[in-house]
Amino acid sequence: MSTTTTGQDTLQKFIFDNAAVRGELIDISATWREVLSRHSYPAPVKKVLGQMTAAAALLSANLKFNGSIIMQIHGDGPVSLLVVECDAELRLRATAKLAPDAVVADDATLASLLNANGKGRFVITLDPLDKVPGQQPYQGIVPLDGNDVATVIENYMLRSEQLDTKLWLAADDNISRGLLLQKLPYHGGKAEATPLNEEEALETWNRAVILGSTLKEEELLSTGIDVLIQRLFWEETIRVFDPLHPQFHCSCTREKVGNMLKMLGREEVESVIAERGQVAVNCDFCGLHYEYDKVDCAQLFTSDAPVETLIPAGEAKH
Repeated sequence: MSTTTTGQDTLQKFIFDNAAVRGELIDISATWREVLSRHSYPAPVKKVLGQMTAAAALLSANLKFNGSIIMQIHGDGPVSLLVVECDAELRLRATAKLAPDAVVADDATLASLLNANGKGRFVITLDPLDKVPGQQPYQGIVPLDGNDVATVIENYMLRSEQLDTKLWLAADDNISRGLLLQKLPYHGGKAEATPLNEEEALETWNRAVILGSTLKEEELLSTGIDVLIQRLFWEETIRVFDPLHPQFHCSCTREKVGNMLKMLGREEVESVIAERGQVAVNCDFCGLHYEYDKVDCAQLFTSDAPVETLIPAGEAKH
């Protein structure tokens, strides 16, 4: 099932000319409104999930990878799970799961939402589109280290990928935008795509971060990215690339849901059939409804087709 936005979101890549810094600005507001049109979340949950949605697209755009990046926060507070998935074509979907008895204060923070007892976890999964036999998705799991989404991701990138990364993210119930800066890595004493020495490269990186740090959340929410790139870096020589256009897309299908049921096992599925006469499943991302009767389920378990590796929103592997 696929749904695209009526508006057009924009991700703008740029690089500091003759320097060791690359950047991206994104306005993903149309996609974000598509996500929210399918869910009703408290304002603090919208803020955190909206920031994650922008961040997932920013990270995905820098990956030379034919597959999907799945960003998850497993929480131990009122919010039990946040998931954003972005594929190589910058097609996104996102969802949140709240605890059954969740009470979310208007001023709830990331920590109080997802790390109330210090057991929150941040997970990034890279799931290749064309897996070779036996290949498993790459998955990195770290403690939820940071007071906001940007800091959590920065710490992950430094710890797991050894990449200096800075993020500025903002989201409400209408807008989702972000800025990413990355210090290009050195190989053999040279930075990628730049003749600068390491000291000059570090100076450029520090200056870029200082400029980025002048960007406040309210300014990010209220200002288009075409204006922001000029306002922030007007004194710098930057090279701007052709814009990319993220969009909302849900990849759920009847076949994938059937595979998920096969993963649950015949006994559990048959017990639901015996009790209710059918198995009904709603996609956590887009809300599409799937139904399987007794005959449908019998066919699932008589098929010799292999079960795909899935990471359902509510049953993520970790």
